[in-house]
Amino acid sequence: MPSYFSLVYKGQNDYPFENPFDIQESPSFFEKFLSSKNKQKLIMIRISTLILSMCCLFIGNFSAEAQSEKLPNAQTLLERSIQYHDPGAAWGKGIWQLNFYESRPDACYRLSGVYMDHKADLFRLTQQIDQNQVIREVKAGVCQSQLNGRSDFSSKEAESFGLNCDRNTMYRNYFNYLWGMPMKLKDPGTRIDPVIKQKDFFGKQVLEMRVTYDPEVGKDIWYFYFHPETYALEGYRFYHDESANDGEYILFEGEVMRNGVKFPARRTWYTHKEDKVLGTDELLSY
Repeated sequence: MPSYFSLVYKGQNDYPFENPFDIQESPSFFEKFLSSKNKQKLIMIRISTLILSMCCLFIGNFSAEAQSEKLPNAQTLLERSIQYHDPGAAWGKGIWQLNFYESRPDACYRLSGVYMDHKADLFRLTQQIDQNQVIREVKAGVCQSQLNGRSDFSSKEAESFGLNCDRNTMYRNYFNYLWGMPMKLKDPGTRIDPVIKQKDFFGKQVLEMRVTYDPEVGKDIWYFYFHPETYALEGYRFYHDESANDGEYILFEGEVMRNGVKFPARRTWYTHKEDKVLGTDELLSY
């Protein structure tokens, strides 16, 4: 913070002190300009400036601490958000049929229908890709795939459409994880930073939660953003390597209610580095 003297003598060659709080006499200066009375005034100015600076610092720290005390801790924030999205705890025990319109910047799109029965450990994804229908299923760890009603597809078709157990499992985890938020943040292996921060998330004032995972669960770093009053999930982002600013961020628009659970109506994906749109997923109303 510039002192009173540094402002008065800024840019002048006869500024007498290297340190603004060093009031040792400089004979060539004081003999000309300062009487004993003026020296006393100078000391009082220095003391007043120091006291004012300390008061501002105290007030700033007090304000920041008071603001921090108002923020919920991580577990409280998570519980409040789950209460907003899934007050009846329906997600983990229900049967879900979710239909999506998925558009991409190259004008491509696809229709996807997701069927999940958590109790039966069943996941089925039906996709309409151009003129082809692809069905992927994982039930109790056993995978099945179909292409246009056939399960005897060729190896070329399998490679072209990704008809294999790894891809089916990836889709199951993807839909179950992201569309099950924030409820899935209570899963084993989730490491939630206890400190919640206030952030600006693309023009919205939100509460930020940082999440990592046990190594056997996942290696990415995630940030989740919640409305400060309703605790609704507003969006999220993830990094593989945060220092490289890789990964993506996802913005939400609107809400759709299914079986008592509030889901985002639209999610749009962007890259961190280029702010490039990757695609939009819209949860249809049927």
